[in-house]
Amino acid sequence: MIKDLPLYITVIFQLTVLVTLFLFYVTMLKSASEIVRNKSTLILASLVLWLVVQAVLTLNGTYNTDLNAVPPKILILGVAPAAFTMILLFSTRRGKRFIDSLPLSNLTYLNIVRIPVELVLYWLYTEHTVPKSMTFEGQNFDIISGITAPVAAWLLTSGSNGKLILTWNFICLGLLIHVVFTGIFSAPTPFQKFDFAQPNVAILHFPFCWLPTFIVPVVLFGHLVSIRRLLGKQRPQST
Repeated sequence: MIKDLPLYITVIFQLTVLVTLFLFYVTMLKSASEIVRNKSTLILASLVLWLVVQAVLTLNGTYNTDLNAVPPKILILGVAPAAFTMILLFSTRRGKRFIDSLPLSNLTYLNIVRIPVELVLYWLYTEHTVPKSMTFEGQNFDIISGITAPVAAWLLTSGSNGKLILTWNFICLGLLIHVVFTGIFSAPTPFQKFDFAQPNVAILHFPFCWLPTFIVPVVLFGHLVSIRRLLGKQRPQST
């Protein structure tokens, strides 16, 4: 854990992780598939186990030691498994049935967690554990996604033009990708390209390891599912 970090930063971030977990669980409970609804508790348990594994790895110093390792350990043990899971979901028949059963309004509303995440990043910046470029005072405008998420979710439920929601998803996905790459290239690893004076060290410590290994993958997953489904609706139907 980061030494002398104000307790409220850690507590608020942990609560944000729990809210993300809860909202995703609710999304599964509202799935159009009875199979998914029945397996939602099992999936929840798997996600909890994943969080525990990441916590153990981080608290044991796996991510913040041997920073010259290529590729960085957090990418191999934290990010890669999440990415591989998403690839499986989008490339297998069973995975596609799962993602196509999830309610888009719930996946959209889940983006509200980006508001506390951005506040936490700003507080971490004031504690010199992330660079300014990762905050809304720098080059990170991802908080806009969280603020506009309830409106986008309401538009979905009201049956508004799908192109508008699709555009929102692409914009918010771009904001997410931007901050992800900023976080990667500002971390103290061989991949670091900028922010050497104040690198992104927070993600290598508990509980902030959960940002790249859990919150970001969940939010990314939601955008990819929404874009896939909305693009499908925009395509002309064959006769």
